[in-house]
Amino acid sequence: MSESQVWNDVDDYFISQLAPDDEVLEATLRDSEAGGLPQIAVSATEGKLLHLLAQIQGASRILEIGTLGGYSTIWLARALPADGRLISLEYSPKHAEVATRNLARAGLDKIVEVRVGPALESLAALADETAENPAPFDLVFIDADKSNNPHYVEWALKLTRPGSLIIIDNVVRGGRVADADNTSPDVQGTRTAIELIGSHARLSGTAIQTVGKKGYDGFALARVLA
Repeated sequence: MSESQVWNDVDDYFISQLAPDDEVLEATLRDSEAGGLPQIAVSATEGKLLHLLAQIQGASRILEIGTLGGYSTIWLARALPADGRLISLEYSPKHAEVATRNLARAGLDKIVEVRVGPALESLAALADETAENPAPFDLVFIDADKSNNPHYVEWALKLTRPGSLIIIDNVVRGGRVADADNTSPDVQGTRTAIELIGSHARLSGTAIQTVGKKGYDGFALARVLA
C-alpha cells in the first residue's frame, strides 16, 4: 500500500468518526464542482478544525479571505451565534455566485456576506468601515492567493483585537516553503508571511504540516497579542 493511500484511509476513518456526512456540505462540494470551480476546498477534517477553533474562540465576527464555493465559509459560520457575522472576500464573481447559492441553501445567508473584488481593496474598505464603527474580528481565515499572504496578515492585524486568531492555509507548498532559493510568488509570499508572524511583536504563532486527502500541506496559526 502506498504512503498516500494510507493517508487517504486514515482521513476516511477520521472523517467517518469526527466529521460524518452532511448533505449541505456535500451539496456545496457537488455544486462547486458542477460550476467549474477548482477542487481546492479545505478537507472535512480541516473544516471541522476551523469550526472548533471558532467555537473555542467564542467568535462572533469572522473574516475569511478567499471564499471559493463557500465550503469553509459554512464550517466557520456554523460556529457563530445567532447574532454573529461573517464577511468573506472573493475575487471571482463566478465563485462568489456559487458560494452565495450554497450559503443560502445552508440557511446562513443572513449572517454571511460575500464581497466581490480584489481582497486588498475590500480589506481597505473594511478598515474604513471599522474606523467609523469599531468592531474587530475575532478570527481571520486566510485562504486566497498566496503571494499576498503577508499583506493579508498585516490587514488582519489592523482588523482584529488582542486575543484574535489568524489562520493561514496551504503554507507548506509541497515542501517548497523551506527552499529559500525558490522564487515562485506563492512560496515567497508564504515565507514572508511566516517570517512576519515569527518576528512581529504583536503575534505569536506556529505552523503545522499535514497529510491526507489533500496531499502534503499544512497551516499556520497565530494569536494577536496586546
